[in-house]
Amino acid sequence: MRSTPLPARQPIAGFVALLALLLATAPGARAQTGRVQGQVTDAISGQPLFAAQISVEGTGLAARTDREGRFSLSPVSAGSRVMVAEAVGYATQRHIVTVTAGQTTVVDFALVQAALTLDEVIVTGVAEPMERMQRGVAEVQLSVVSMLDFNTESYAHIDENDFRLVSASPLSTFSIDVDRASYANIRRFIQSGDRPPVDAVRIEEMINYFPYGWGEASGTHPFAVTTEVSEAPWKRDHRLVRIGLHAPSVDVENLPPGNLVFLLDVSGSMRPSDKLPLLKSAFALLVEQLRPEDRVAIVVYAGAAGLVLPSTRGDRHDKITAALDQLEAGGSTAGGAGLKLAYDVARENHIDGGNNRVILATDGDFNVGASSDAEMVRLIERERDSGTFLTVLGFGTGNLKDSKMEQIADHGNGNFHYVDGLLEARKVLVEEMGGTLLTLARDVKLQVEFNPERVSGYRLIGYENRLLADEDFNDDTKDAGELGAGHTVTALYEVVPAGVSVPRGVDDLRYQPQADDPPPPSGFDGELLYVKVRYKDPDGSASRLLEHAVADDVESPSTDFRFATAVAGFGMLLRDSEHAGDFTLDNVIRLAENARGDDPRGYRGEFIRLVEATRDRGLLKEK
Repeated sequence: MRSTPLPARQPIAGFVALLALLLATAPGARAQTGRVQGQVTDAISGQPLFAAQISVEGTGLAARTDREGRFSLSPVSAGSRVMVAEAVGYATQRHIVTVTAGQTTVVDFALVQAALTLDEVIVTGVAEPMERMQRGVAEVQLSVVSMLDFNTESYAHIDENDFRLVSASPLSTFSIDVDRASYANIRRFIQSGDRPPVDAVRIEEMINYFPYGWGEASGTHPFAVTTEVSEAPWKRDHRLVRIGLHAPSVDVENLPPGNLVFLLDVSGSMRPSDKLPLLKSAFALLVEQLRPEDRVAIVVYAGAAGLVLPSTRGDRHDKITAALDQLEAGGSTAGGAGLKLAYDVARENHIDGGNNRVILATDGDFNVGASSDAEMVRLIERERDSGTFLTVLGFGTGNLKDSKMEQIADHGNGNFHYVDGLLEARKVLVEEMGGTLLTLARDVKLQVEFNPERVSGYRLIGYENRLLADEDFNDDTKDAGELGAGHTVTALYEVVPAGVSVPRGVDDLRYQPQADDPPPPSGFDGELLYVKVRYKDPDGSASRLLEHAVADDVESPSTDFRFATAVAGFGMLLRDSEHAGDFTLDNVIRLAENARGDDPRGYRGEFIRLVEATRDRGLLKEK
């Protein structure tokens, strides 16, 4: 049975509702009853609405939706009935349904958002359990329920890097990061008219989202290292140093054969259009790029994990997309079981010298299953060491487990991307497929040594969750980031020249030279800093070393340097950074507009519009 909508009107008085409930639950009436069930969603996003109230008008019979937006009401008297759906922040909606004795009638509601007053509450009538009804007892329990924000997105806390004294900490060591998820996620918030959570802002991922022109790799190393020095636009007496790594792109036809396992979350939380439907469209784009020498299997997980498509030749596009098309969302999330099965399938179809990889797509909610987070991480690390890497793609809103997804991608020698639309899916899975799927260098670490004759202090902008101990640089057992084909990695240091006071919150050291004391001559007077890079070949166990001295020569910054600086400045403002000084969104816009350069895909133009939207909507506090 289906329903007919009614125009909104005021509910019947409570006395009539109580009387109707007593009549409906009397012993003689129970035989003429049926069940009403369905789902309540947001009319625009399709997102299930949790804790919406569904009631039978004229009775006290009511229920609330679960986290998948589903409800069930019984016993409902047979005949024509008016079902009412209410949720705080949404317009009330009514449907006429015909309830048939002994049968289930399905009615779904798509609620439209409406203005919400601060004191809005819902008064509910909750029927007592069936066993009490069967004794002929009917009571109405009234409760006032204030709706809460059930957004369960989670982000790891970030403590912004502060300035360090060269006299106390001459070395800065960190792992590279080629993830780009943070920028796409920030874009999603701003386009929705919301300010991103501070901890969702990872500045290094914002900077690395954009392609830059670097020198090509030469010699025996798979990537090039380039540096620039200029003024910091938010503090003119400070330097800004740009360190860039660039790996050459690889044409799709030149990629090694791929043994790919798509591990797809089809739990109930994946129903909305920006989750499973978008996921299927995104992976269909990737499938179109696959070749006969590639292999693809599809594993799904919800209440349990299952193999939807055994390992199949990559050119069987119709068969692979047909398997994707049949997927539907439902159930809880057994992420641990899904990972184990995906790795089992990848291991059975391992290709020596190939790209063996699990591609996990989810909203990140690994909330049910035998495996704890620690056990899953250990599993991912074991498979990484045996040559199967992990790439993670995040989808959707309201449930994104950003911190967990970034962590497992890092442990799996892979990358983490957030897909907020089909254009982003094309960027990640088509335009940048080589970098997403092919690793050229593993465990890439940088260590920068600052010359005390030229530098009194410094701070690394971003990379807070990638910092390493100085001794980790030479320790080949320490895991670090991976560099894929076509990837560029940019790191920015804000450098305080010798003789300039270092902004810091600690007293001068008693036994160490002070920042304004002249250091002893070193013999490297013309050098500002020294960059060292360690990495391993994809199948290697011993690291290789690159070294690069950076002269203290302040030059006019390149177009790419200026644009990266604008992105960093925007990230600092989104994080309410104390180091942003008097820098404003207008400064960011002017700097980015003058550094748009060659922008064939329009990414830089989109960034400028994003900053303008942040300014025009007043998402940041005015200084």
